[in-house]
Amino acid sequence: MFIDEVRILVKAGDGGNGCLAFRREKYVPRGGPSGGDGGRGGDVVLTATGHANTLLQFRFNPEHKAERGRHGEGSNRTGADGGSKEVQVPVGTVVYDEATGERLYDFTKPGEQFTVARGGRGGRGNARFATATHQAPTEHEPGRPGEEKRLRLELKLLADVGLVGFPNAGKSTLISRISAARPKIADYPFTTLEPNLGVVQLPNFRSFVVADIPGLIEGAHQGAGLGIQFLRHIERTRLLVHLVDVSDGTGRDPVRDFAIIMQELASFSEDLAAKPMILVASKIDAAQNPARIAAVRDLAQQRGLEFFEVSSVTGQGIDALKFAMAERVLPSPLPAA
Repeated sequence: MFIDEVRILVKAGDGGNGCLAFRREKYVPRGGPSGGDGGRGGDVVLTATGHANTLLQFRFNPEHKAERGRHGEGSNRTGADGGSKEVQVPVGTVVYDEATGERLYDFTKPGEQFTVARGGRGGRGNARFATATHQAPTEHEPGRPGEEKRLRLELKLLADVGLVGFPNAGKSTLISRISAARPKIADYPFTTLEPNLGVVQLPNFRSFVVADIPGLIEGAHQGAGLGIQFLRHIERTRLLVHLVDVSDGTGRDPVRDFAIIMQELASFSEDLAAKPMILVASKIDAAQNPARIAAVRDLAQQRGLEFFEVSSVTGQGIDALKFAMAERVLPSPLPAA
């Protein structure tokens, strides 16, 4: 199950109480105050891990609490500090304060850590209040409470290239041809119900990541179809590859399909719609009408977009498209396909 948004509660440990004590030992005639300080409460620390790609664990475990500090003891013994709680989140997780909506942190690399809730300070024991004129203090402090927050975690997958298009436009088949990803592929709409990631391998040990999201339809920004809840997963991409189905069996106008998807992208985010884009006429092996391909080619010329004709079934145009994507997202030049 793919879960990309959850709400959790984090509670740092409370500080231990300071101790009220006096030394009463046989050979210590003037013992005086000996109450130790309380220990500090543990923190709650979020850590990014590359070994998870969903927030599913938080659906069943929404509360995360650190240990409280131990209370101070007599003979000036300080209480032990509480243990911190480390909570692992997938790389790409964005942390929001649910109460204020403030974005607290954005995890983009494995191993990144963020202390989201700090433990309370331990209270001072009565030994801390002794002075030359106040030699038998009874004052002592309680520990400070640890921070408690309700958080909203939102996962945005990290990918270099995002595939967009209508349902059944060939996105899943394409990602299965250029990478080792094996998404579900079938001849009906909305086969893809959750985002898929694929790593495209190139010569000289180079690679980039492609994200395939569920298809969009007209009115998706208003909740039609699967809605646009998955578009956040291509917000971080540097390039969009827009697949338009030019096969004869759809009964749709490919140029209008392109316009609808662009409108849905803009409804979600103008920045997303303005990303660099490659336009791809897919399923050309099933295109009997050359006018459909020509219409998409003309559209690409009008918009100044790079254009490719591909068939994921026969492999036609796949390598050329793969290297064109690499040239856009990888920093150094690549050898020709």
